[in-house]
Amino acid sequence: QVQLVESGGDLVQPGGSLRLSCATSGVTLPITAVGWFRQAPGKEREGVSCISTRDGSTHYVDSVKGRFTISRDNANSTVYLEMSGLETEDTAVYYCVADQVLPCTVVLRGVAELDYWGQGTQVTVSS
Repeated sequence: QVQLVESGGDLVQPGGSLRLSCATSGVTLPITAVGWFRQAPGKEREGVSCISTRDGSTHYVDSVKGRFTISRDNANSTVYLEMSGLETEDTAVYYCVADQVLPCTVVLRGVAELDYWGQGTQVTVSS
């Protein structure tokens, strides 16, 4: 049973920084992509960032490029999302996702059913 456990969500002021973590466990089959989605109140869920486990390539939605950085620590089976320059529009529940087949380019479109989801962690950006 694959489990994705997010942590690191918090209340932060605009312009601040946070690091989200996604700890993975129970992975017995290859994972092609691990990423982050978010959902703000009253809005649709959107793909934010993804990292390929095959070549380490990283992908971002335009609204977070230059502010967010995704990375992975294979030794600890953890994927991180470093967020800086946070804006009120970044307020959302952030979910870690993983898939065993799809590449990041498809994962981030949010149109395919993904294999695994975490329970989410709340990020609130407010003064």
